[in-house]
Amino acid sequence: MKSFVRVLGIDDSPFGFTSEKVLVVGVVMRLPNYLEGVMRVECSVDGEDANDVLERMICTSRFKEQLKLIMLDGVAVGGFNVVDIDRLSERTGVPMATVTRDKPDMERMRSALVKHFLDWQRRLEIITRKKLTEVPTDHKPLLISTAGISIHDASEIIRKSIVRGAIPEPIRVAHTIASAMVKGESKGKA
Repeated sequence: MKSFVRVLGIDDSPFGFTSEKVLVVGVVMRLPNYLEGVMRVECSVDGEDANDVLERMICTSRFKEQLKLIMLDGVAVGGFNVVDIDRLSERTGVPMATVTRDKPDMERMRSALVKHFLDWQRRLEIITRKKLTEVPTDHKPLLISTAGISIHDASEIIRKSIVRGAIPEPIRVAHTIASAMVKGESKGKA
């Protein structure tokens, strides 16, 4: 892999259960840690607009043609506004990867979806469509799923993007910015 590739890390801000919208921040970095740009959009909490909103954010960005990978913290933003990474990768022409620290409790997730959403089966299908693959790091392994890129290539980019701590720097910085924009100061871990 070429050095200094550009990646986009995406994370959402903290939100409350009565919130209608959630701030979503994208951070473009030239690996391993050079911040080149920041973008922001809003998605509906527990809505169905994440794919369309993220697609617009990516496709209108001046960085789009240079991106080698888009990393998303988890498979959803704003609660259960699920991102179909296959569709988003296809529509943007940019490979995607979801990144999580811990194995999700699928039974608990299924139960929450059934309880709160008429379209729970559609959301659950998107969430479970991709197998999570463990990626060893210098810290605790990460779990990733990919679209438009091999697990091997995505793993290499993700490992190169971890500067300090346990998560890719673009996601960590997106989380820090999103948290500060909503809370006034960054708080918590991505």
